[in-house]
Amino acid sequence: MVEPDTGGDPEGHAQYTRSSLRTLATRLGRGCATTVGRLLKPLGYSLKTNVKRLIGKAHPQRDQQYWFIQRLKAQFRRHDQPTISVDAKKSELIGRFKNPGARYCRRADVVNTYDFPSDAHCRATPYGVYDEQANQALLNVGTHAATAQFAVASIRQWWEQLGRARYPKAHHLFIEADAGGCNGHRPRLWKRELQHLANDTGLSITVCHYPTGASKCNPIEHRVFSQISRNWAGHPLCSLDTMLAFIRGTTTAKGLEVKAVLDTTAYAKGIKVSTREMATLNIRRRRLCPNLNYTIRPNKSGSS
Repeated sequence: MVEPDTGGDPEGHAQYTRSSLRTLATRLGRGCATTVGRLLKPLGYSLKTNVKRLIGKAHPQRDQQYWFIQRLKAQFRRHDQPTISVDAKKSELIGRFKNPGARYCRRADVVNTYDFPSDAHCRATPYGVYDEQANQALLNVGTHAATAQFAVASIRQWWEQLGRARYPKAHHLFIEADAGGCNGHRPRLWKRELQHLANDTGLSITVCHYPTGASKCNPIEHRVFSQISRNWAGHPLCSLDTMLAFIRGTTTAKGLEVKAVLDTTAYAKGIKVSTREMATLNIRRRRLCPNLNYTIRPNKSGSS
């Protein structure tokens, strides 16, 4: 009964049946869907979801870049220089919207049937800066565009509120980042804003981007963002205060501490950085993957 309705690769394990359990039970003439499901298990059939494994075309020097980041990070730590992992978390609609996940409660929260942005108070984007050595993170929650200016402003917030006190003798900052997004290796605005940060703080800033398909290796993804999503699972983010409270309340058995601040600055979109401006940057690229690895040092004038 199942064989005629089986699809997929006939010589592999990726096979499936097009008929539902109830349809198979009707054809059988007796029994129920539960019984049919139990009979299918010895044949290798069970409920499965899609598995995310395909990453497209891999970077030709993916492994070399990964190990280079680990070696460079270890070198910075031996010299007691700060190393941070940065990224922007998925933006969230603030209001009575369904939040994936479930929680134990006496009565479920009633939320909007549709996720119309027009029904939201605003859209909030948390940008995270994670200090792996201290197991401490700062999330800057922005209510406007997630631009490169917003990303660097978040790093500045971390340095002023946490980094400067923890690393009083720091003269160099190491940043792990994804290859795309507002902190990707392509946006000129990201590099220009980092130059401003270097000039203002006196820090040399080394940036290493994970290549395409390896962004999940970025520590902030699985050590901070996943824990925050788990903490607020099933809770509607009805207000910005609610979001900030859940972020600040996130912790782990290993002692993760998370600080959250609200950023209501209206960052402009579409800012263009000219080639002339790029020429003023004090940037040096590495031999390995020069587009992904570079150091920005303060300009001699020290002006922003």
